[in-house]
Amino acid sequence: MGMYLASESTIYRLLRRRRMLRHRDAMRPRTQHRPRQFVARGPNQVWAWDITYLPSAVRGRAWYLYSIIDVWSRKIVGWDVHDIQTDELAAVLIGRGKASEQFERGLVLHADNGKAMRGKTMLVKLEELGVIPSFSRTRVSDDNPFPEALFRTMKYRPNYPEEPFVTLDDARRWVAGFVHWYNEEHQHSAIRFVTPCQRHDGRELRILERRRHVYERARRRRPDRWTRQIRNWTPIATVFLNPEHGLQTRQQP
Repeated sequence: MGMYLASESTIYRLLRRRRMLRHRDAMRPRTQHRPRQFVARGPNQVWAWDITYLPSAVRGRAWYLYSIIDVWSRKIVGWDVHDIQTDELAAVLIGRGKASEQFERGLVLHADNGKAMRGKTMLVKLEELGVIPSFSRTRVSDDNPFPEALFRTMKYRPNYPEEPFVTLDDARRWVAGFVHWYNEEHQHSAIRFVTPCQRHDGRELRILERRRHVYERARRRRPDRWTRQIRNWTPIATVFLNPEHGLQTRQQP
């Protein structure tokens, strides 16, 4: 018509005023909120779990490692390997974790958004045990960093098999050996180079105190070799899962 009525911004302003500028339901962007922050100040307060693939010898098929890690101590408190992913198997695993660790009601269990994590059987089991479920945002791996770091450590081990696991029992035997090494022998850099089991059961206090004395004696004996303070051997008291606004680190001395 060749007639100028109003600018585009005016038209949009009028549409908003009349509530005519809205997303259709199918096109509405999905809002994802950050998971709630949880704080662990001791073992069996905050756990996290996930499932990862283990290669099988059959093309197109994989074994699935279910693993639960204690966020404070980094101890693997439950694991199993299966040929499927289901919430029923996950519920059995958390039940075994309860039997072995005897945690109190109110423990937090953080997980991704997979079907095995949110399945009805799993959620009923958590309610029965008094466990508080927590979930990551969809496709945000940083929301569940502790199992991710565990799986990375596992798959970058020098003895991680180059060939696929032929049978389910083969996969379970290898993972059992890895879990023993990780819990009992691996001196974890994030917890002052003690093993997860040493931290989980309280032995870290004596170990770190002994190390501090060794370092202090060495510095007194040869002060010319020390330009800074000795390494910090104070036990890490607090560990954060999904710290708010990124202002707090995941762990604090």
